[in-house]
Amino acid sequence: MTFNSQGIIQDIRSDFEKMLEYVTGEQARTATADATERGLFKMLLEMGLKLLTLFFMMRSQSASRKSFTTADGVLLYYHRDTKRSYVSIFGKLHFVRPYFYRKSADGQVPLDAELSLGDDCYSDLVREVTDYLGVYGAYHQASNILERLLGLRLSTRVIQANIGEDATDVSAYYIQKPAPVASVEAEILVIQADGKGIPMILEESQPDKVRLGKGEKNGRKKEAIVTSAYTIKAFIRTPEQVIASYYDKISLDHPSKPQNKHLWATLDGKDAALSRLAKQIGVRQGSHIQQKVALCDGCSSLQTRIIKYFPDFVLILDFIHANEYLWKVANTLLGENNEQRFEWMRSHTSLLLSGKTKRLIAELRSLAKQPKTRKYQHAQLLATANYFERNLPFMNYRTYLSKGYPIASGVIEGACRHFVKDRCELSGMRWLQSGAENLLHLRAVAENNDWDDYQSYRKQQRHQRLYGSFPANLKSVEAQSLIPHAPVVENLISNESSAYLQMPLAT
Repeated sequence: MTFNSQGIIQDIRSDFEKMLEYVTGEQARTATADATERGLFKMLLEMGLKLLTLFFMMRSQSASRKSFTTADGVLLYYHRDTKRSYVSIFGKLHFVRPYFYRKSADGQVPLDAELSLGDDCYSDLVREVTDYLGVYGAYHQASNILERLLGLRLSTRVIQANIGEDATDVSAYYIQKPAPVASVEAEILVIQADGKGIPMILEESQPDKVRLGKGEKNGRKKEAIVTSAYTIKAFIRTPEQVIASYYDKISLDHPSKPQNKHLWATLDGKDAALSRLAKQIGVRQGSHIQQKVALCDGCSSLQTRIIKYFPDFVLILDFIHANEYLWKVANTLLGENNEQRFEWMRSHTSLLLSGKTKRLIAELRSLAKQPKTRKYQHAQLLATANYFERNLPFMNYRTYLSKGYPIASGVIEGACRHFVKDRCELSGMRWLQSGAENLLHLRAVAENNDWDDYQSYRKQQRHQRLYGSFPANLKSVEAQSLIPHAPVVENLISNESSAYLQMPLAT
């Protein structure tokens, strides 16, 4: 098999000379920075495609075309060179590599294993870039960005399929990932859980309506259960300090931020989410953990499951949710434009934080019985009293504050918003459960700052599935192509670099 490597090397030499001329020649003296940068970027992409093509040509040329023995001991014979497409960040290219075959045995391409190629045409770097863009923005936007910057055209269907495939190993990755070491943890282990609806596509077959009825929608929402786990230092404060912070906006400087925060979201239900969380935090416990706290809103089904899966955690009703019920009472009794609401709220929030919730419940029930209390006021007073009474075991805020526990579920509230809502509820979006689940898994990897480590793990697992072994070197093909694999490439780099260094600086 002959390869025209010399021809492409000459093209690369010529392209390099053109780039030098482009930035140092006469036209460069009057060119704008923007025009030069754009032109240079395009030329670099074109050269990168040629260099990568050269890399594949040389690897194919140096590949053995003698008989090949598989890992199972089956002897295969060289049959022919077969063509393969490869879509890189520089563009699409084609190359050939030796194919080995024997009758009644599966054919194999050993070079694919050496290069750790996937079973499709997209490079790992292209996949990682599109995955990351798709994790943080709509798929059509990711497609547009790739085309504008790199000239690559990937359909939204391809991007979605790649994300689904690349999210396959996320659960296994987190199972094998070691827990944070004690030296970077704080003394209070905190878990939080909440739900956030995702608009879904109705998968049941039903005829499309010409016009929707009042209140009808094309889809429905399914609850994603969002969980978080982190450690934090104790932060002792008084009810008065919390009230001043909440109503007077007086900042309380917390001694530390959440450490080693881990986010997750799933559409598989509360039990699936919390059982996974239990396994996740099980490996984080040790002598360095002195207190364990669980925070959530007043959802009884969620509270019941937290008690089931985390019996040794102190369950706390999120203070912000509790206080919102007081705001509803204040607005109902005094009106939303009445300035007296704030004084009423300060005094009643003080009861809430000072461990006098029973007294507060009694006052609300007493107000509900007053003859002058209107029907809608009566309903809100009883709703709030009943809510507090049901959650009374989880509202001992004075004790929580004295021990330095967190009492607000801001971490999970923020996660429901930016982790789920900001991506899954963009205008017009509807999801299949599998598509949303894959996205949330890969989005969790990015949010947990595990992206690079996970991508390495993913490529190892894929190599194992495709080729039956773990590779020693898992650099991307683009990265491998930067490593000289033949003297001719070394000479090319050396000669051009020397010539450039000898050029006089433009004045």
